[in-house]
Amino acid sequence: MMDVCPTSSSDLSETEEAEIEVIKQHRTELLEDIQKLKDEIAEVFAEIDLFQQSQSSKLIQRDKILSTGRKKFNMDPTKGLQYLAEHKVLSSDVQDIARFLYKGEGLNKTAIGDYLGQRDPLNLQVLQAFVECHQFANLNLVQALRQFLWSFRLPGEAQKIDRMMEAFANWYCQCNPGVFQSTDTCYILSFSIIMLNTSLHNPNVKDKPPFERFVSMNRDINDGADLPEPLLRILFDSIKNEPFSIPEDDGNDLTHTFFNPSREGWLLKLGGRVKTWKRRWFILTDNCLYYFEFTTDKEPLGIIPLENLSVRKVDDPKKPNCFELFNANCKGQKIKACKTDGDGKVVEGKHQSYKISAAVPEERDLWIEAIRTSISRDPFYDLVAARKKKVASKK
Repeated sequence: MMDVCPTSSSDLSETEEAEIEVIKQHRTELLEDIQKLKDEIAEVFAEIDLFQQSQSSKLIQRDKILSTGRKKFNMDPTKGLQYLAEHKVLSSDVQDIARFLYKGEGLNKTAIGDYLGQRDPLNLQVLQAFVECHQFANLNLVQALRQFLWSFRLPGEAQKIDRMMEAFANWYCQCNPGVFQSTDTCYILSFSIIMLNTSLHNPNVKDKPPFERFVSMNRDINDGADLPEPLLRILFDSIKNEPFSIPEDDGNDLTHTFFNPSREGWLLKLGGRVKTWKRRWFILTDNCLYYFEFTTDKEPLGIIPLENLSVRKVDDPKKPNCFELFNANCKGQKIKACKTDGDGKVVEGKHQSYKISAAVPEERDLWIEAIRTSISRDPFYDLVAARKKKVASKK
């Protein structure tokens, strides 16, 4: 058997040896190119990792800024929006601001209502854009109001309520042409529905209005004509069967209660059990009088609901410029109020009246006027009466 010997270089011609050298060179170059590609791919992946880390860091930073901005908004809406705009998280465009408020993520509904109710030109533009974020087409008025009143909390000031409900009525009529003769009709009926909701579902209201009274309330509001009773029946039954769901903000932070108080300032209050005068910071808002030890306190020392109370000037031998909160209908009865005792517990107040002293007569008179306004004010009825008067004048 013959051995097979490998071909020696001497067995190859010069041409063949040259071709093999060329192949070896191509192989070396190809391996180098492959390594270069591997290095380039590794660099690309490294850049992708850095980019993703950078984006992740930016998102984390953006979320932090957004969270801080929301907290600032809940304390002061204008400053919160300015902070978000300065940090490029929210533009100053009216539509962007409106959508931000409409989504409402992490935002206090009272703060939204407070901002939308302001009369500055920017706030009015945002209010209009905010209202137009709502889709009211083919909804009856109660359905539209349910959606609208869930997106914020109506402020207490009559002028703010008027602007917001005016914008609502205009947009509803644009979305549902032909339902009402004018936006005034929609405006008046909207308030009638809100008041009906309170009358039907407030446990303190004993006289529940029947359907006939609701019809009577809304006579001649459709440019001098009556609205169809079948329409009013649908709206009445809807509210009767299901009250409005009013958004509730976090009750643990009373700061939001004190947006735009009717009045605030230092006064002296005469103690109940121990008759000593103590300096307290008073805030009047939402038909309640709150008093604090310091202006920076978040929790009040006491709360005096003003419902069924009266206020008057009184004289005191030890302090000038006094006024008194009292119950004119139930003399000798304790006022329904609460305060914090020495152990930090909330207890019922023991006052039959509250005697308070101001620094000067003018300040006392301003407090009395503000408290009387707060006790007697019902902005819904006032606004409806004013609009009905306007409609009647057109006849």
